[in-house]
Amino acid sequence: MLQRRVAFSRAQYERFRQLIAEFVPFAVIGGTGVLVTNVVYDLLDIHWGIGPVTSATIATVVAAIGTYLGNRYWSFRRRQRTGVIREVVIFAVLNVLGLLIQDAAVAFNSYLLDLGRHHFAAFIALNTGIVLATIFRFWSYRQFVWLAPVAPGEGQPIPHAEGTGGSSPRR
Repeated sequence: MLQRRVAFSRAQYERFRQLIAEFVPFAVIGGTGVLVTNVVYDLLDIHWGIGPVTSATIATVVAAIGTYLGNRYWSFRRRQRTGVIREVVIFAVLNVLGLLIQDAAVAFNSYLLDLGRHHFAAFIALNTGIVLATIFRFWSYRQFVWLAPVAPGEGQPIPHAEGTGGSSPRR
């Protein structure tokens, strides 16, 4: 019975090894990005009065610069390199979509619920938007920005769930 459980656990780990190996650094980088976003948002909205959606947008753009570099060179370092320009353009487009998700949560709180000046509610709305946008970003980066590693000699990407975690050619 114990051996079957261990075998099952090992099989599940092997199945999701690449996902885990990419998610952990993504979460560390994302956590840093959340901290940067919150600090910049606080400075712009609460202290300088720029406005909640504008502040969230600027804060996210500032954080996105650092998260691009961290994700490219750490989280998804084993994935195919398809060119910096292509990666930056797709990363930027997907970040704009993630930003719209995040800004929708901030706008909903500020304008529909009229809680824009309630600091705790603004913090909750910003971070709820960040969580929703982060789920979208992790999925979309794996699908469109940093492609699955190429199997040696085959030229075809290794499916995400069955990834080996090995290194891929750098371009």
